[in-house]
Order: sequence, then C-alpha cells, then structure tokens
Amino acid sequence: MASWFSSLRKTRERFAGALQSLFSSGRPDPESLDELADMLIMADVPMPLVQNLLRELEQAASRKEPLLATAQRILVNALGQHTPWNWAELPKPTAILLVGINGSGKTTTAAKLAHMAQQAHRRPLLGAADTFRAAGSHQLKLWADRLGCDAVVGATGGDAAAVAYDAMDAAIARGCDVVIVDTAGRMHTKEPLMRELQKVRDAMNKRSPGAPQHTWVVLDAMLGQNAVIQARQFHAMTPLTGVVVTKLDGSSKAGFLLGVRQELQVPILFAGLGESADDLVPFDASTFVRALLDVEDAS
Repeated sequence: MASWFSSLRKTRERFAGALQSLFSSGRPDPESLDELADMLIMADVPMPLVQNLLRELEQAASRKEPLLATAQRILVNALGQHTPWNWAELPKPTAILLVGINGSGKTTTAAKLAHMAQQAHRRPLLGAADTFRAAGSHQLKLWADRLGCDAVVGATGGDAAAVAYDAMDAAIARGCDVVIVDTAGRMHTKEPLMRELQKVRDAMNKRSPGAPQHTWVVLDAMLGQNAVIQARQFHAMTPLTGVVVTKLDGSSKAGFLLGVRQELQVPILFAGLGESADDLVPFDASTFVRALLDVEDAS
C-alpha cells in the first residue's frame, strides 16, 4: 500500500525549501514568509488560508512558540473534523451516487469502494449508470466480476435514470447492503448534462425513498484549483455529502483539498494514493498535513 508521505512528495517538493528555512530559524523574516506564501499558492492552497497561516506564524514567533506545530494546527483545523466513514454501521440498503467529470476516476473508485465494503463484511452492488460510454459499463462489470459482487449494467445509449432505478431494485431484491452507482463523466459547465443527474437521483428515490443517501464528487488531484471549481458546480446542481480525491500520488497541487473543504464545507472522505485496490484509503487530516509539511512521523 502506498504511503501518504510518498504520495504527497510532488506537492511537498514545491515548498520544502521554504519550510525548512522558516522552521529552522524560528524567527520568520518577511522574505521567508513571502517565499512560503508563493510556494503554498503554487500548490493551490487558497489565498485566505495562506494569509491566515502567515499571520499565525508571525504571532507564534513573537510568543516563541514552535512554528511547525502552529502550521500543523492551522492546516488541520482548515481541513475540519468528521466522523470516519464506517461501512459496518450503514443502514440497509445505503445508496452512494458518484459524480464527476470525464477522467476523474469514478469507475475505478466505485470498484475500490465496493472492495472496501466487502472487507467490512457488507454486500455491495455496483450500478453502471454511465450509459454514454460502452467502455464505462464494461469496465465496471469487469471489476464486479473480479470482486465477486453484484452489478447492474445499462445498455450503451440507454437511460441512466432507468439503470439507477434497476440498481436500487436489484439491491433490495437480492438483499445487498450498499449500492454504489457510477454516473457518466460530464463537464460541469454543460447544464443540460448536469440536470440529468437530478433525474438519476429522482429514479433512485422513487424505488427507495431517501436514496441516494450520499452523493460524492470524485476529483482528480492533478487538476488542482480547477477541481475546486468543478466541485462547486456539482454541489450547486446536486448537493454533495462528501469528496473522494484520486491520483494524489501524481499531483503537485494537493493543497487544493484545503480549498475544497473551506468552500464546500463537506468532508473529504477518501483519497487515492496509488493504483491498487488497497490504495484508496480513508482521508485523515492530521496524516495529510504531516506528510505535506515533511513531519517525520507521517505514515
């Protein structure tokens, strides 16, 4: 399994020098603070948070408090706290709708989430409501076969809402615990496509009142600040309850997660640290920040 420390290497390298210079001196000078600010902004940490961090570091220095501990506290608080996701405590059936743009990794994420549910001794069902691409439905069915879990697959060009309805119907009939519905990637700027998500939600709710209980946006960490814009648009169209970030190991802009959390005020639930099924892990703010700041005990 990939580690947080190795997965955040590219982002950390953007400002490692500025951090080491600042924290080793214990007395931040204007030049060091400006350099740190520039590096953090390049890593897509939001400007208001950068400004707050710099103020706190200056105040901590005047009080002769450890600067590294201050930085950790500010960034962890910015990411917020949430109750860890617990597959074992979900009511039956619980429906999770995955949304996001093309290429964000929704289909693979759906499979990895099903794998996690299985490890918690739950019975998942995968719903392939990506009817735009034959490859999308085919890929999810292959994952389902590999995992040995139930799946409902729609025909290419078919009605995505009907597939979502059938997935809920099959889950209820087969006694499945968790329904994970993968939707077609859609550009957040295309309003008609975005509105189709509401039809999918309505269909799921029609078969099982209250479904989907969770709607998670899957964001590609490689896109940095652009992913924040995407999340904002999806949140406006279909209120989100969580965020899953993929490809964190390939990004140099992991600071954008601070912007997502600050703007949407929804929890970041899982992060993809690598390619294998076990590399989708629960998001932990403290571990993320330690790896970001090059703190020795980052796992």
